[in-house]
Amino acid sequence: MLVYLRLLKESFSFALNALRNNKLRTFLSLLGVTVGIFSIIAVLAAVDSLDKTITSQLSSLDSNTMYLASFSFGPTDVPRWKRETFDEISYNEFKTLQSSIGDAEHIGLQKFVKRENIRYESEQVNSVNTVVVSHEFSDIQVLQFEKGRFYNESESNSGKAVVVIGSEIAKALFGDFEPLGKKVRLYGQKFTVIGVVKKEGSGLFGDSNDESIFLPANYIRNRYGDNNASIRNIVIIKPKEDADIDGLKAEIIQVLRNKRGIKPDEINSFFITIVAGLQNLIDGIISSLNIIGWVISGFSLLVGGFGIANIMFVSVKERTNLIGIQKSLGAKNKFILFQFLFEAVILAVVGGLVGLFLVWIGTIIGSSLTEDFEFVLSPQNMALGFFISSVIGLISGVIPALRASRLDPVEAIRTGM
Repeated sequence: MLVYLRLLKESFSFALNALRNNKLRTFLSLLGVTVGIFSIIAVLAAVDSLDKTITSQLSSLDSNTMYLASFSFGPTDVPRWKRETFDEISYNEFKTLQSSIGDAEHIGLQKFVKRENIRYESEQVNSVNTVVVSHEFSDIQVLQFEKGRFYNESESNSGKAVVVIGSEIAKALFGDFEPLGKKVRLYGQKFTVIGVVKKEGSGLFGDSNDESIFLPANYIRNRYGDNNASIRNIVIIKPKEDADIDGLKAEIIQVLRNKRGIKPDEINSFFITIVAGLQNLIDGIISSLNIIGWVISGFSLLVGGFGIANIMFVSVKERTNLIGIQKSLGAKNKFILFQFLFEAVILAVVGGLVGLFLVWIGTIIGSSLTEDFEFVLSPQNMALGFFISSVIGLISGVIPALRASRLDPVEAIRTGM
């Protein structure tokens, strides 16, 4: 055992000396592996960061939350021309669902409207994301408040001119002053600020709550009516904790089909999207991004591996005479084999570590440039990078090392002279 360890130590020492004596060659070999490992781990780190941010964005919603609309949030087999004939979900249908669906904990209405300008005295914020929802929204998508509250059932049903604003809107309009109770101007009318949503960072699925305002859905209904072509409606349904999700979905479909008078042989003129299904769709996209990243980065690794193999063949050729002398002095095949194999592995591992270091620096810089998106280099990805670079070194160095170890000492000395 001690002899074997000594053999490994001497082989490792010879490999290091060889790398030190050929600095330019060593640098060029490192470069290929560095680029390959950097490419793969950078892609994996970016995708992991995206996945983490998306998961965080969806964490405020129950995975069984349902979105009922005349349009689909994901891929669908229904052709576009057919979807365009579907009627919007009406207020009456929303109220019917509220009164007839027993397994739903909360059912809320949201209206998609155009962006609005909001003004307070001389300060104005243009093109603000305007979220028009019924009061149930704050129970379905849990909102945390920096100040104040969400509008209650009475204010929601009457369409009272009250508004909840995001933290960035509050800062832009009021600065350090107290926003609650102030009158802001929207739709040519004064709205009372009753709440400020706690800062949460940017959103991947549209605007962040920080840069949004929330109005009662019935205010828009009272102002524009129920048949405005420019306003789209969705019903958001949060099931009870012990609800049968498939049964609840089937019940919603049946109620709405009956309400719309849809015949048995006709398809649904609406779509139900479940958050869990949306998460699965996103997971599929992220998996595809990972595969694409592996394929693209794999070419870089392939080039790096061939580069190391080339360098090792050249090294064997240059040191043929030395190999012959070592063998004539009693060096065993294993000593020669490990000498070149260690050289290849050291090249690959150091190149991989440099690539990992560059990715780590990139995550720090990327995270510092934005408050809302955190780039993550996980221990799993670091271990993967180290493992891949080691394997590349072994694969690239094994054939040159075997060729060197099998050289005949007499022929090696003669060839090298």
